Amino acid sequence: MSDIGDQLQQLRTTSDDELRAAWDRSLPFADALFDRWERAERLGFGAGTSVYDSAAVFGDVTVGEHTWIGPVTLLDGSGASLSIGSHCNISAGVQIYTHDSALRCVSFGALDLDAGAVSIGQGTYIGSQSIIRPGVSIGERCIIGANSFVNADVPDATVVGGSPARPLGRVVGEGTDTRIVHDSSPHITALGA
Repeated sequence: MSDIGDQLQQLRTTSDDELRAAWDRSLPFADALFDRWERAERLGFGAGTSVYDSAAVFGDVTVGEHTWIGPVTLLDGSGASLSIGSHCNISAGVQIYTHDSALRCVSFGALDLDAGAVSIGQGTYIGSQSIIRPGVSIGERCIIGANSFVNADVPDATVVGGSPARPLGRVVGEGTDTRIVHDSSPHITALGA
C-alpha cells in the first residue's frame, strides 16, 4: 500500500477507535472524520444545527437552529426553495425534493419539471426513509412516521404515516406535558381530502 494509503488507513482506524470509545458507534469514514456542526455553519444553517457529511444538499436550502440532519439524507433545493425550521429532526435516509422530472421524462421533454417550494415547520420530526414531494408544506410540531411518502400538506401538530401519508393522530400539550394522541377512527382520510 502506498504511503498515503497507509496514512488514510491509520486515520480511519484512529477515528473509528475514538468514536467507539466516546460514543459506542462506528461511522462511515467521511461522517466520522468531518465535524457535522462545522459543515452546517459553512452551509449557513442556524446555530447548533448539524448535518452529516453523507447528506447531499442541493440549491436553495435554509435550516434553522438546533436541527439534526442525519446520514444519507437528500435536501433538494434545486427546483425551488427548501426551508426547514429550528429544532427539527431529519432522520437517516430522508429525501426531500423540490422538483420531479417524471412527466418531463415520459413526455420526451415536452413537459417541464414539476417544481415547488417545500417548507417544514419548527419542532418537526421526519422519520427515517421518508420522502417529501415538491410543493409540500409541513407545519410545526408534526411527526412524519418512518417510510412515509408525503405528497400533500400536513397541518400543525399532526402525526402522519404511510404511503401515501395519512393522518394518524395529533401532538398535544406543551413542554414536558407534550404527548401524542392517536386517532381511533377506523376510517382515516387522506391528507388534503
